[in-house]
Amino acid sequence: MTARIGIREKPAAAILSMALMALTACHSYHVDSTIENRTGETVQLLEVDYPSASFGTDRLAPGAEFHYRFQIEGSDPLTLQYSAPGDRQVHIAGPTLAERQEGRLLIVLQPEAKAAFYPQLTPR
Repeated sequence: MTARIGIREKPAAAILSMALMALTACHSYHVDSTIENRTGETVQLLEVDYPSASFGTDRLAPGAEFHYRFQIEGSDPLTLQYSAPGDRQVHIAGPTLAERQEGRLLIVLQPEAKAAFYPQLTPR
């Protein structure tokens, strides 16, 4: 009878081991970003550069939003650029982002080539 108990314990031990591995597995840090166009004009060739990569869209209409999820590797300031009507090139420096930060980042494009950044990231 003891042999049967041993057989039953092995699957239970394996299941417990897998559950512990799942709980202690690597955590993936992501930033959910939203860009709102409040300039009153369509912006084109919008690009956001962050440590180790970039993202963007071909055009963003007035009042529209663009969502993107990314992961930070390294540490550097965020920058954004876009083409405004009349072929004006806009370059704006944002907050410094660091590896292992996660949370939300709202970027509001404003008139007169300005932008407001609202990071809700942990750790700071």
